[in-house]
Amino acid sequence: MQTYAWRGRNGRGELISGTTDAEHEDAVADQLLAGGVTPVAITVRRGAAAAAQPGWWQALRTVPVDTLDLLLFSRQMYTLQRAGVPILRALAGLQASTAKPALVALLADLRASLDQGRELATAMARHPTVFNAFYVAMIRVGEMTGRLTEAFERLALHIEFELDVRARVRQALRYPAMVLGAIAIALVVINLFVIPTFANVFATFKAELPWFTRLLVGVSDFTVRWWPLGLAAAIGGAWGLRAWLATRDGRYAWDKAKLRLPVVGPIVLKATLSRFARSFAMASRSGVPISRAMTVVAQTVDNAFIGERIEQMRDGVERGESLSRCAAAAGVFTPVVLQMIAVGEETGELDTLLQEVAAMYERETDYAIKGLSASIEPVLLTVIGALVLVLALGVFLPLWNLGQAAAGSPG
Repeated sequence: MQTYAWRGRNGRGELISGTTDAEHEDAVADQLLAGGVTPVAITVRRGAAAAAQPGWWQALRTVPVDTLDLLLFSRQMYTLQRAGVPILRALAGLQASTAKPALVALLADLRASLDQGRELATAMARHPTVFNAFYVAMIRVGEMTGRLTEAFERLALHIEFELDVRARVRQALRYPAMVLGAIAIALVVINLFVIPTFANVFATFKAELPWFTRLLVGVSDFTVRWWPLGLAAAIGGAWGLRAWLATRDGRYAWDKAKLRLPVVGPIVLKATLSRFARSFAMASRSGVPISRAMTVVAQTVDNAFIGERIEQMRDGVERGESLSRCAAAAGVFTPVVLQMIAVGEETGELDTLLQEVAAMYERETDYAIKGLSASIEPVLLTVIGALVLVLALGVFLPLWNLGQAAAGSPG
């Protein structure tokens, strides 16, 4: 927001002036006209524009609004709305009690948008990095149906479930990540320091080394000589991979590949389908049309492959096909889920049965996450055993052979 200096004439034709905080000049003019003042001149106040824009150092230090902040915001708005507090007063109270600068700026912008006559959903849509399409759609439906309090409650439960799943996945992957990091560091140390030392020892004996040892020594020499080039190639490859994943085709290929991973793939699929079922049930229960609900849910499943399948289901529904038939053609649901969707479609209790589907997938995801560490541990042990075997064959076996040769040679 910026501070504008304005001059205008009131209803008696008197010239008056003042300052107003707004997003742009049109908003200032709208506020003046609504107050019975005809604007004559509107200019940005000197020094206000520079003061309103934070410096680059302050921008770097500013912590953005995260998912936990969004959860607390949804919970607080639900409580305030249930208590009958108007939206503007609720936002003002939250802004006054918040210490996070990014959240304060967000709440101030929401208040300014509401003052200008915008709907809450429209104001939130101006911040797509904080409020995704599903959040905005649920708020819009809540405003249209007069059930905004219930919309905030369901969104809070939805975000809480998302945070819980992410926390459990991170907890399950913490130990394997630490082990893999230690293995990577050990390989770097061995290639840069350990093998070159043994190579100097082997050179003093001037003996024929096994091919496996020569291969290790060659790899170590290449690493020592060209490690800057290798580091640059690794950074460039990581940057290129990230740029490719940012494209539509790259994101689709990666999300499809994630579902086929040996251990993690089934967990990703179950968590994604659970997110789809819960989101679709929330939208359906709130009165969102099926085609519109599937369009929004396809953007919130956080998987481009599954999202495209959901959009195919939406196209089939729009052509007049049944939801159960479109779900079967998608090829991502289990027979039990397809049966529950068919029963829900026949009985008119689709949202209730989708909640059951979401709960079933959540339980299966919970069990799979709990067993994730146990499934990965054999793979880690195999990798560590292979590393020890490589060192034994490439380094210690030649020393053993050279020691035997020296012991058997005549004095």
